[in-house]
Amino acid sequence: MIKLFSMAVLVAMLAVGTLAHGTDKHVMGVVTKITDTEVSVEGADKQVTVVKLAADTEFVKSGAAASLKDLKVGDRVVIHAKPVGTDLIAHEVRFGKMPAGTQAAAH
Repeated sequence: MIKLFSMAVLVAMLAVGTLAHGTDKHVMGVVTKITDTEVSVEGADKQVTVVKLAADTEFVKSGAAASLKDLKVGDRVVIHAKPVGTDLIAHEVRFGKMPAGTQAAAH
């Protein structure tokens, strides 16, 4: 009975984790190019991913609200983006030092 309960709790936790991330893609790496409409990021695999920016894209630098003008080429980023057709549309761009006790991929 305890095994069954433990399994049910584990399945529920995994389901919640899946719902929290939905279809979002997490793009992590170093910024190689910035324009008014997109950010290019080179990942650890040396592949460059272009993420488009939207009017409501949020920027967070070291845990505080920021803007596109605060982002620089060479910054390490974690971008939470939604696939739309063949594009990735950023809804959050995190960069700078992470506040103590947070994870890079935290929402």
